[in-house]
Parts: sequence; structure tokens; C-alpha cells
Amino acid sequence: MEKLLHYVWKHRIYPLGPLMTTKGQRVEIIDPGLQNFHAGPDFFNAKVRIDGTLWIGNVEIHLRSSDWQHHGHINDAAYNNVILHVAESIDGEVFTADGRCLPQLQLPIPESVHERYVELLQTDDYPRCWRILSQLSPLTVHAWMSALLCERLQTRADRCLERLTATNGDWNRTWFITLARNFGFGVNGDAFERWARHFPLQAAAKHRDDAFQLEALFLGTAGLLELDNLPSSSQKVATSDAYYLRLVGEWNYLSHKFQLKGTMPAANWRYLRLRPQNFPHLRLVQLAQLYHLGQATPDKLLHATQRKFLQQALDVGVTDYWQSHYLFGLETPCSDKRLSEASRDLIIINTICPMLFAYGQAHSDENFQERALNLLEQLKPERNFILRQWQQCGVGVENAADSQALIQLKQEYCDRHDCLRCRFGYEYLKF
Repeated sequence: MEKLLHYVWKHRIYPLGPLMTTKGQRVEIIDPGLQNFHAGPDFFNAKVRIDGTLWIGNVEIHLRSSDWQHHGHINDAAYNNVILHVAESIDGEVFTADGRCLPQLQLPIPESVHERYVELLQTDDYPRCWRILSQLSPLTVHAWMSALLCERLQTRADRCLERLTATNGDWNRTWFITLARNFGFGVNGDAFERWARHFPLQAAAKHRDDAFQLEALFLGTAGLLELDNLPSSSQKVATSDAYYLRLVGEWNYLSHKFQLKGTMPAANWRYLRLRPQNFPHLRLVQLAQLYHLGQATPDKLLHATQRKFLQQALDVGVTDYWQSHYLFGLETPCSDKRLSEASRDLIIINTICPMLFAYGQAHSDENFQERALNLLEQLKPERNFILRQWQQCGVGVENAADSQALIQLKQEYCDRHDCLRCRFGYEYLKF
């Protein structure tokens, strides 16, 4: 419950009467300070007037004042600049490492706030705060969702910038890794990223005009041309499949030519409960085609402003063989197996928008960041259980900007029971 006491302090949910220290000194809280989520005092740069004297410094909060000593603050010089110790229960005096006796304020948690917080923690409903959502003002909802969207974009942009650092500032390879990851469509995302980080882009560039050689490179480096790495149903028939044998031969030639060593282990790739259109073979072939056609390069896509253009740029199918196959040797009814409109939208959401945001940050150009936000507002919202639940509670989902905000809310707040940092949770506690 210490987090709840932090919440009470931060949002000034104080008793109606005058605040007094345990020694009868009057306390006036001018500014509760900036909450610290890392090591050190709980609130920085608070402004507190004690017996008419203005103090500016840090505030430490515990459920019991004896926790000060139990947590070792009595011997920690980082707490020497604490100006006030706040606790729900006072059971002794507290001293800093330099021997100063700190003034203490007893701050109770209001019973109504405590009860609602327990409700949020213990309910199995989702969203837990559903009872008050329909009563919130559109301004409150919009402001929080805008903040959540920026938070999600920033998190994803940070990952792009981490990839940029790992590739020594190579935007093309960073783009390729980010795009590849999202061709995994969740289940195989990690495997696609590991593959892309080690994929020989320079070698591929020399054969960009040959779709067959690219296919051999993409599948070969992924380990998906090794017979033992194929699903058991495909292993039985692949050795009599002429196209498979051609690819293996081409891969052997290219791997020798470019001295390529090592391939992805079979255990990295997942097939269980995947729809055939999401099998890694098929997604890698689509990615190879996109690379071959050169219509989805960062130079083109990072300067796009309209969903229509991006949808066209990502409109890619497969080579002739794969139109009638999902795995080697297993023939299926013929289809062009193009990326669906929904899949292309997901790539725009998960690849292009974060890359735009990251590019704008790296070059101090807010136009790219604005473009990312505008694109999300043009896109249709994702369809999943999370969003249906929010819609049933009266929260509108008009576009991908809304759906991304609500996915961020669930993953970073609801799933972590972090209601005290959520603006909807704040409204629930004061309801």
C-alpha cells in the first residue's frame, strides 16, 4: 500500500484539518515535488512550509516511520537532503546519516480511496475501471489516449534507435531489421529479427535483380532449406520437389561465393497454431519479393504522407511456385498470396510509424513525428479482444491512433495493475 500513500501525497488527498508534524509544527504543502521512480528519495524538489519556514528539498514516504531504518536510509547520505518524512503510521523518530532528526507528518489513506484501490486490484473484470468510463468527459479520455499514443510511439522509436546504434548508424539495415521483425506478425517476430540482424545485405544487394537468387538467400540464411529444419510433413516430400532442390543448389552456390557461415536453428521458427499464410517460408518469400521490387525502401516510405501510397508500396505477392504451396512439396489450391490490406496496415503501424518517429527524433525534425501521428489517424483500428472490451465500456475506437493507445494502456498499465499511474484509475479512485 506504500504506492497508494505516494498517490495520496502526489494528488494532495490530505485531511480537511490543518496538517501538523508529530511535534506540533504546522505544515503547509506548497508543492509535493516530482515523483522519483528510481533509487533515492520518493519525491524530489518539494516545497514545504514548516512553522512558517519554507523548505525546498526531498520527501521520503513509508507506511511506518520505522521503515526508514529498516530500509537503511539512516546510513545513506543520499537521504541527507530530505526535508520531511511522511508515514501513515508513526512508531518512532527518524535520523539522517548526518545526525539530523527529521520532522514527520502522519498522513492517513482515506478509507474511500483505500476501498476503491482494493477493488481495482482484486476485480477480475477488464477493464477494471469500467464502471466510470462512460461518465468521463470526452476531453479527459482524449487527453489520456493522446498521451498513451505518444508513449507507445516513443517506446517503439527507442527500439528503432537501439537497432540504429547496434548497426553503427546504418538506417538501411535498421529499416530492414524493423521491417523483418514485423513480417513475423507477433509469433515469429523475435526469430525474424534475429535472422535480419545477421542477414548479408551487401551480398543480397548484388543479386537484387534476381528474385530466385534472393529467395535462396532469404530462405537459406534462415535455415529453412535444410531438410531437418522443415516441418515433418514437408520433409517426406521435399527431396522429390524440383523447386526445393533448385533452391538448395542455388543456396549452396551463394553461401560458398560469399563465405556465409551458420544458419538459423530450426527451433527458432514456430508453426504451431499458425495459419498457413503466416508460415515463415511464405513471409520470407514475400519479404524477398519486396526487397527485389525495391518499392519499400526507407527513402520512399519515410517521405510518404498518405496511407494509400504506403498500401500500394507494400502490396506484394509471391513467386509462381509459392502461389500453389505453403511448404515444400505440398501442393495447395493456387492463389497469389498477396499481403492483405490488414497485414499492410499492421506493417505501417508497427514499422513505418515508429521509424518515422525515430528518424524525426534523431534528426530533430518534428515533421517526421507529426507524420507518424497523422498516418495512424488515417489507418483503420486493429480488431482484437482488447479493443472490443474498451468499446463495450463506451470508449470510442475510430482509428489506429486510438487502438494503439488502448493497447498501450492494457499492456503497460492494466496488465501490471499500475492503476495509480493511469488517468482512468485516478478518476476511479476519486469517483
